Amino acid sequence: MTQYTHAHITTWVIAIILLFVALALHNSGKTKGFKIVHMVNRVFYILIILTGGALMGAAFSYYWMKMVLGLIVIAAMEMILVRTRKGKSTGVMWAVFVISFLIIGYYGFFILPKGV
Repeated sequence: MTQYTHAHITTWVIAIILLFVALALHNSGKTKGFKIVHMVNRVFYILIILTGGALMGAAFSYYWMKMVLGLIVIAAMEMILVRTRKGKSTGVMWAVFVISFLIIGYYGFFILPKGV
C-alpha cells in the first residue's frame, strides 16, 4: 500500500509542476515546448488515475468521493492548458482546480482512514 501512496503523490506533484511549466512556456511564446510538456502531462494524468485505482483496491467505499474530485482536478488541469492555448478565459477552471484540490488534500490527509 505504501508504494502506491508514494507513487500516487509523486505523480500528482509532477503533474502540477508540469502544469506550471507548460503555462510558463506558453507565456514565453514557446509553442513547441508547451505542446511537448502538455503531452507529457497527459501521461501523468493516466499515471495518477492508475495509481489512484491501485490505492482504492477493495476500499472503494472510502475513496469514491476522492476519486470523483480527483477526476475533476485532472479535467480542470487539462481545460486550463487547452483554454490557455486557445486564448480563452481560464478563471473558472482555476477556481474549480484550486477548490477541488484543496478538498482532496483535506479529504486525503485528514478524513480518509489510515491503513485501509
